Amino acid sequence: MLMAVVVVNANCSEQGGGVMAVETLEPEQAKALTLIWVDQGYQGENFARVVVQLCGATVEVVKRADPGFVLLPKRWVVERTLAWINQNRRLSKDDELLPEMSEAIIQGSMIRLKQKPQVIR
Repeated sequence: MLMAVVVVNANCSEQGGGVMAVETLEPEQAKALTLIWVDQGYQGENFARVVVQLCGATVEVVKRADPGFVLLPKRWVVERTLAWINQNRRLSKDDELLPEMSEAIIQGSMIRLKQKPQVIR
C-alpha cells in the first residue's frame, strides 16, 4: 500500500517530488523506513542526504545494466502497483484541475485494491 501520494507539476524534478513525498509522511511512518529503492532519476548525493535527514532511510538507486527488458529488483512492485491504479478509468487520463483531486482519486483506488484481494501469478 502507498505511504504517501504527491502529485506535482511536470516541471518539478523527480528528486523534488521525492523529497515532498517523504515530507508528507507521518513521523511513525518515516521512522519505519530503512531503505528506499529509487530509479536513476533520483540519483545524487543531495537527494540521498535530504532523505537521511528527513527520515533516516538509506537511498539505493536501481540502475539498468543492459539494454532491453531486464527484470530489476523490486522495480516490478512499483510497475504492478501503477498498473493496478491505472485500472480506474478516471486515472487513465489526468484531466483534474487540482493536484489534490488526483491525489484523492489515487488514494481511493488504493483503498479499493486493499479491499479486493489481488492474485499474483
